[in-house]
Amino acid sequence: MNEQLKFKPFGLSALILIITGWGGLYYLVNYTLPYVWPRWGFFVLVFLALTGTMLPIVYFFHKRFPDQTPVEASVIVRQALWFGVYGATLAWLQAGRLVTVYVILWLAGALIVIEYLIRLREKSHWKPPAPEDE
Repeated sequence: MNEQLKFKPFGLSALILIITGWGGLYYLVNYTLPYVWPRWGFFVLVFLALTGTMLPIVYFFHKRFPDQTPVEASVIVRQALWFGVYGATLAWLQAGRLVTVYVILWLAGALIVIEYLIRLREKSHWKPPAPEDE
């Protein structure tokens, strides 16, 4: 992992997303009625809450289990966003009573394959830094 990649920007972003997401969900569930805009707000807030919660976890996993090619900050953010998309999509499908075990597994598998292919493409374009001539 890139040694220049520090936790501070991820921590601040995660804190803002967690407070906005979970705090907004608390307010939405306790103080609003389920009309159209609060329902859409629910999905947006679920997305923010899950993304913010997963951001430090994804950072930790990349720090703990480094890969041969260093990850960029955009990879960590993108992978945390996938968790938010996954949770919000499952919440949306559950509103229509469409969630089954097979849907949960298929959606997770599809997102994992998409991320794998994106990472595979990034690794194929990565070039190691050139040694400095002295």
